[in-house]
Amino acid sequence: MKLKLLFAGLVFSAVTANAQLATINQNFNNFTTGNTTFPQNSWSAVLPPMNTPPSPPSPMMIVYAEANDATNRYVSSYSGGNKDTPQYLVSPQIVAPTGNKTLSFKARRNGQNAAPIVVQVGLALSPTDMTTFVAVGAPVTLTDNTYQTITRSIPSSSSSYIVFKTVNAVTGVPHTAADFDDVVYDLTASLSVSDNSKKNNDIQFAVNADNTALFFVGKTEIKKVDVYSAAGQNVASGKPNNNSFDINTLQTGVYYISAQTKDGKAIQSKFIKK
Repeated sequence: MKLKLLFAGLVFSAVTANAQLATINQNFNNFTTGNTTFPQNSWSAVLPPMNTPPSPPSPMMIVYAEANDATNRYVSSYSGGNKDTPQYLVSPQIVAPTGNKTLSFKARRNGQNAAPIVVQVGLALSPTDMTTFVAVGAPVTLTDNTYQTITRSIPSSSSSYIVFKTVNAVTGVPHTAADFDDVVYDLTASLSVSDNSKKNNDIQFAVNADNTALFFVGKTEIKKVDVYSAAGQNVASGKPNNNSFDINTLQTGVYYISAQTKDGKAIQSKFIKK
């Protein structure tokens, strides 16, 4: 009996480890800081060999905490003395994309005086073989140490790993780094209402182009809005002002909404803050 139970436990562990994710909502706050932390939480890294002897600092994929908030963590792709060879941050395995999801993440150059660095999103068949890397969208050159939000529509593909490729923008310059945070991979639609609401055409709502507010349109008035994080915490609550509800202070990520109408109906759905 003990042997059977042990075997069952091993099988379960293997299945869990190989589970493919339908969505990703990762802010890296539960990662362990340090320069030897990958692979971690099913994220991994592919780093190049050193090409600048003798013995310069190695290229690294590092987890750091913000200086003013130890709980707010991010991943930094640091080239060390490696000047011109790309390195890669690799997501957990996802369900093969069907073209209905969007990737959103924050990125910045690390350091006030650091050289620019190029970020290219792509898909790969293997988490270790970057010859299978296929670029998605245009590359972005990071020139500032302030985060910018980058969004890419992920096309249909047999590849099941999202990859963040970094390489120096200026040939021959070592010690460059790009920081990544708030990675969200989810449905392309900003917001979808419940089936009942669609049938009755009672109300529709969507995120505005600036990702600062939800707008409501319909036959009935919204009495109250509650917004919840992916962890289930209430992060915003109140009544819309002129059919608009402010979400400007929310961080990038997936949120759930519960809206109560004046006639007592409850509408529940989700949206992506980019």
